Amino acid sequence: MTKASHQARGFHLVEIIITVAIVSILGMMAAPSLQLAAQRQKEQDLRVALRQIRTAIDAYHQAAVEKRIEVSTDNTGYPANLEVLVKGVADISKPDNQMIYFIRRLPRDPMHPDKTLSAAETWGVRSYASPADAPEEGEDVFDVYSLSEATGLNNVPYRDW
Repeated sequence: MTKASHQARGFHLVEIIITVAIVSILGMMAAPSLQLAAQRQKEQDLRVALRQIRTAIDAYHQAAVEKRIEVSTDNTGYPANLEVLVKGVADISKPDNQMIYFIRRLPRDPMHPDKTLSAAETWGVRSYASPADAPEEGEDVFDVYSLSEATGLNNVPYRDW
């Protein structure tokens, strides 16, 4: 064998080090964009979950206004809790009191860190009687919000979405 063919069989240590360095730099550049993509997905999940719950609350209230569900005269017409939206209520406008369901499944707050809590416990609830800038629980559920203290990519706290 000649010397030239013997040298062409493997990589030099310098070539391997340069290759590893280039791959490391590319990996470090990709990591922030992967984190950003993950946060965007969680924020999209939060938007969808809020829209689903708020639509269900509005549908419950509309059913109360239309006298399809039993509501006392001193009641605001909003559900007493989030679980009512899933469990459903009897439609008193039908002779067989068929159940009305407002949402199939209550979504979890994707920003809530505790996975052991029920979906309803991951949300903050605002009653009809509380002001928008200082939401408090009450006898009914007028709105929901995230309990997360973090701020979104749009610089708006998740609580204010």
